[in-house]
Amino acid sequence: MNGAEPFLTPGDAYVQSFARGLSVIRAFSSERPSMTLSEVAAATGLTRAGARRILLTLAQLGYVAAEGRQFRLTARILDLGFAYLSSMPFWNLAEPIMEALVEEVHESSSASVLDGTDIVYVLRVPTHKIMTISLGPGSRLPAWCTSMGRVLLSGLDDAEVDSILRRSKIEARTLRTVTERAELRRLVAEVRVRGWALVNQELEEGLVSISAPIRERSGRILAALNVSGQANRTSPQQMVKRFLPPLRAAADRLSELMRRRS
Repeated sequence: MNGAEPFLTPGDAYVQSFARGLSVIRAFSSERPSMTLSEVAAATGLTRAGARRILLTLAQLGYVAAEGRQFRLTARILDLGFAYLSSMPFWNLAEPIMEALVEEVHESSSASVLDGTDIVYVLRVPTHKIMTISLGPGSRLPAWCTSMGRVLLSGLDDAEVDSILRRSKIEARTLRTVTERAELRRLVAEVRVRGWALVNQELEEGLVSISAPIRERSGRILAALNVSGQANRTSPQQMVKRFLPPLRAAADRLSELMRRRS
């Protein structure tokens, strides 16, 4: 033996209790901000005894609070997301650039990364509330029907895009939602060539969003940056004319920051 750590297969390395704990945390949402023990067990597929052990452990650590028979997450859970953001100081540098973009276009701007079949918001600078969905860092939306998602998908090869589309729950959210996988593949390929994406009221009625990529030094797409507006105030054509140039300029500045830091 040379003293090196023994090779661990995925099965050896998988800690089931930890995975179950994460499933309990993820079970809470805006639709289910608090739950009983039975509801947590049903939402996670755990036994009542298993769910109880995990909830009590999370409560002892300060991540869960009990109010009668109801359990809810506490603000301490934000520490987990902050650990990601603080481990990537780049986002601290990105915020003033996004604030300047919002001041210029007078619309909200967000940055997100790809995680599985979803985009995850890592930074958001809002203006007016234009969505019925409440968004902030850590929020998730499907990649296939969002402009940032299509930008992020455009950075993958065709096989990876196909895999994500196969695993995505694709269903109409509005009358304008594109739901044919072949057409979605075509749209992603178009974004790959064009370098930006626009989604017109596919995610939610009245919402138009335009996005551009933030790239690492290698050219790989790290994140997507968007500007969102209301269709009754700004048409898709006006979005492209008015917002695309400052959006791309901001994305290019963020890409340059990435190149300097990598």
